[in-house]
Amino acid sequence: MVGQLVVAVGNPLGLAGSVTAGVVSALGRSLPTRSGRAGRVVEDVIQTDAALNPGNSGGALADSHARVVGINTAVAGVGLGLAVPVNATTRRIVETLLAHGRVRRAYLGVVGSPAPVPAAVAQKYGRKDGLRLAEVIGGSPAARAGLRAGDLVLDVGRTPVQDAQGIQRQLFGEAIGVPLPVTVLRNGAMVDVVALPTELG
Repeated sequence: MVGQLVVAVGNPLGLAGSVTAGVVSALGRSLPTRSGRAGRVVEDVIQTDAALNPGNSGGALADSHARVVGINTAVAGVGLGLAVPVNATTRRIVETLLAHGRVRRAYLGVVGSPAPVPAAVAQKYGRKDGLRLAEVIGGSPAARAGLRAGDLVLDVGRTPVQDAQGIQRQLFGEAIGVPLPVTVLRNGAMVDVVALPTELG
């Protein structure tokens, strides 16, 4: 919760086993990331004022009961650190790493943010929010499937989507090379496409 005391553990600047303390200063932040041509947004990031420096990434962000609540990820400024929350997706990643030593992820190639569904569509389909695509990476599986910037994603894999996590939860190794139906709202019309996710490299 906002205001909760947290401790960040890591190896900042190569200083092994360092600990800093602070509070959770905000929840639900978005963290844009880019790897080569692939861009995406990590949703629901924890913001903390615990001092983070290069080398803290991958370390634990723990509460006062020694429960890991996040994984330190980025320094966004002085007194502004970001951590990926421990949730069902991160637990699955950790379990896969422990079992197989690596995590295979499927890649779709979209960047978006939550957006409201137009009133008429919301009333007809009982949906309030979707994911507005801000960018579709050129040459990506999403681009080849015909997705466009500005599309409002409603369903992925026949599952309602309201944020980027809704897509990311479906992009584990078993989704690589498997047709993935996507329903979007485009210019007031429902459009169905089928994407073929590739392996994130």
